[in-house]
Amino acid sequence: MDWGLIFSNAAVELISPTTAAYALAALGLAIHFGYTGLLNFGQAGFMALGAYGYAISILTFGFPVWGAVLVGIGASVVFALILGVPTLRLRADYLAIVTIAAAEIVRLLFTTNTFVAVTGSANGLSEYKDSFRALNPLHFEGIAGFGPWQHTADDWWVIIAAWSVVALACVFTWLLMRSPWGRVLKGIREDEDAVRALGKNVYSYKMQSLILGGVFGTLAGMIFIMPRAVIPAHYATSLTFFIYAILLLGGAATILGPIVGSMLFWVLLSFFSGFVARAVDAGWLPISQVQGGQLRFILVGVAIMLIVIFRPQGLLGNKKELAFVK
Repeated sequence: MDWGLIFSNAAVELISPTTAAYALAALGLAIHFGYTGLLNFGQAGFMALGAYGYAISILTFGFPVWGAVLVGIGASVVFALILGVPTLRLRADYLAIVTIAAAEIVRLLFTTNTFVAVTGSANGLSEYKDSFRALNPLHFEGIAGFGPWQHTADDWWVIIAAWSVVALACVFTWLLMRSPWGRVLKGIREDEDAVRALGKNVYSYKMQSLILGGVFGTLAGMIFIMPRAVIPAHYATSLTFFIYAILLLGGAATILGPIVGSMLFWVLLSFFSGFVARAVDAGWLPISQVQGGQLRFILVGVAIMLIVIFRPQGLLGNKKELAFVK
């Protein structure tokens, strides 16, 4: 078994755009769940709106990159308002029910043949990356890099842009959570009745949190489609569950936790994927390659379970600020 290749492929995931996208989406959930206590199970819907908003704006309307980004952000704000207005005055579980259903509705709308000329239906969309690649300041032929991180100029441009957005989002969130606004969010997470008794508009703060975390999810959706096409199947409910796993893995109420959690999640997934595939080929496991593909998720799930059992606050979390075991 080629362990060097397995570890090399796993290391590539440390800085991949997909890892960055999941980290940014998990940071949005950290604002929702970790800092405010909102049970948003529809982050996949925000990511889908970002992906389709960006792709459709470029392919159908010919918008520039910045215009397409603004369209996606605008769509996520509207989506957050639709979700939040009827639910944020109610118990937290109502938001969970509405968001998981709304995310599926969004995905199915993009899948329907009624809008096939715009959304591509189940086949999705592609050929929208040229305008972003045109902004690439890197100009070299072939591949460049070091160790397992060898990429073309276009691939490096996506990686740099993706992680720059993640870094800016982390700094922005860190500053917000140290501000009076952030302290109110933490108060709402702990006891919203006490915050309301102090004269704060809890409903308004919840809505702002939902919008901000949703915008992060939308930006994550745009990053997510840079190495691949926009396919509606990518935005199933399981996507939100993976993001929650990443969030809890790194630490729910932390800034760097989503980044560490995303890196660890994708490194583990890549490692187990390579290991299982080669173990099946070598005859070590009496299963097919298709079954092996499912086994990797089982192994990653067991690894995450062990971490959550023995360190429930996450790798970077603080037990004193652990909202989900109150």
